[in-house]
Amino acid sequence: MTYLVAALLGVIQGLTEFLPVSSTAHLLIAGRLLGFEDPGDVFKVTIQLGSILAIMWLYRRKIIAVVSGLPSDPDARRFALVVIVGSVPALAAGALLSGYVKTVLYRNLGAIAAAFVVGGIVMLIVERFRPRPTVLDAEHIPVMKAFGVGVCQMLALLPGVSRSGATIVGGMLMGIDRPAAAELSFFLAMPIMVAAFAHDLLEIKDFLSPERGIEIAIGFVAAFIASALVVRPFLAFIRRAGFAPFAWYRIALGSALWLAMYWGWGLGPAA
Repeated sequence: MTYLVAALLGVIQGLTEFLPVSSTAHLLIAGRLLGFEDPGDVFKVTIQLGSILAIMWLYRRKIIAVVSGLPSDPDARRFALVVIVGSVPALAAGALLSGYVKTVLYRNLGAIAAAFVVGGIVMLIVERFRPRPTVLDAEHIPVMKAFGVGVCQMLALLPGVSRSGATIVGGMLMGIDRPAAAELSFFLAMPIMVAAFAHDLLEIKDFLSPERGIEIAIGFVAAFIASALVVRPFLAFIRRAGFAPFAWYRIALGSALWLAMYWGWGLGPAA
């Protein structure tokens, strides 16, 4: 059963990491419902690497082209600058606030439910009133717009606020088309998630043990496969349907979470 739960949580991580629904919140809720013990959050931290590697694998040609073109290609240097500038705000905020967020807000289901509902409402408003897109390609996003998207990404420190949702919606508010904003979100995820993984790994290294190796490996592989499978269909879906379905899902889940807390239904103690 432990291995089955590990696989299920890995799939949840992989499916929700790049969707605008908050993978962290889904893992916290699912872990409680399933009674999954995760001392030091070792499992949650390590399976994130599966999602990181999946997105890097999907965009490997673009990554190789940018890195190899840095010495001679102005477009490659410009895109690299866009990613660096867009990553700085969240890296700084994470260094300053991650301790408080993990020790206080990760245990606060009320805050997670509120973030779900508020985030869904914001997405509906932006979908309806967003400005006409003026940037249609991720490679041509202005540096200052990338910085603005990076500021929006800072909100993803809060559990229930999706990193991809915050960056994509922020990009749309700045006149970036949905698919371009989504692609920028994926590239900003790479340095942010690698830095977060390295930081968290140092914190939980004392909790690592060979006994947990198999369940971590199962969760890792499940997260990699799920993330690799969801990214392309997600881009195709938002081109057709936008973000309204995700917004309504967030509002419904946040409302259900509030009801569950009110009635004390099956959420279990804080992990």
